[in-house]
Amino acid sequence: MILTQDKFNQITSQFAQLQPVLVIGDLGVDKYTFGEVKRISPEAPVPILEVSKEWDKLGLAANVSDNLKSLNVPSTICGIVGEDSRANLVEHLLEERGLKTWGIVRDRSRMTTYKERVTTATQQICRVDYETKDQIDEETSKRVFTRIQEFSLNHSGVIIEDYGKGLFTQELCQKIIGLCHDKKIFLAVDPSRSTPPVWYKGATLLKPNKIESQMMVEALGYFKERNLENIAKILVDKLELSKVIITLGAEGMAMLDTATDGKLKFIPTAANEVFDVSGAGDTAIAAITASLLSGASLEEAAWVGNCAAGVVVRKRGTALCTMDELSDYFTNLRNLVH
Repeated sequence: MILTQDKFNQITSQFAQLQPVLVIGDLGVDKYTFGEVKRISPEAPVPILEVSKEWDKLGLAANVSDNLKSLNVPSTICGIVGEDSRANLVEHLLEERGLKTWGIVRDRSRMTTYKERVTTATQQICRVDYETKDQIDEETSKRVFTRIQEFSLNHSGVIIEDYGKGLFTQELCQKIIGLCHDKKIFLAVDPSRSTPPVWYKGATLLKPNKIESQMMVEALGYFKERNLENIAKILVDKLELSKVIITLGAEGMAMLDTATDGKLKFIPTAANEVFDVSGAGDTAIAAITASLLSGASLEEAAWVGNCAAGVVVRKRGTALCTMDELSDYFTNLRNLVH
């Protein structure tokens, strides 16, 4: 059952009043090179792109912070970049968006993650990735955690946005989770399929997609489990979670909250037109976390996150959802349902 207009307004009106949300994760830049292909290269059987425009956009965990900003939620980003020109670009893009840069830790042994997507109006021709995936060393991990400890004093919630680029170690994850437990801070995890699920043990909320959830229960020893309700219960039980949301793409979202009846609930997708799914998970975790911190139930928060994701999948590339767009989308969806 979709939430009422009054309830939606009540939840989203709280966003701007929240204490900042701390986003911890892999940082990077998404570059888009856009143009038109009119001929094939005489040098090799490859298309020649005549570039008409290009742009840079905050990517990975920085996109979560950017989405929070777009929803009027204050946030702080904490993560690592290299000691290179693209690290300067990350800081420039953060400052351009009015986001603070004091949580960024530089590591001269790494490349700053930079993903260039070469596209036409109809398709992506290729993607070029510059990145270091090696796990950070102990010294860098200590520097990151010191920043997190400082930020925990005045932040209402934490999002671990794990893209599997080497920032997170089991020790760092568990220290963050322990810190949040001690200070009674809400902690959401958007997991990486390459990270052992036990690293996330003790989080408040876990938000895997369907494939990630299956891979996680397999890693926990349940090799043939495909029943979603069982998967959700295994994750909650073995990882000592309070809540889990499993995103199902075109099928919507499934969720289980131990604070209620502990049964799996489903909501349908809010997206009626999908152009590009890049970054939709970032938008969803931002909106869901903001909603829960604003007093929403898990199902209500899922509806808000569902609508925010529905906004961005209609846009090209890693996109943002503004409060006006979210409100319009929700109102239109309610009118369709009724």
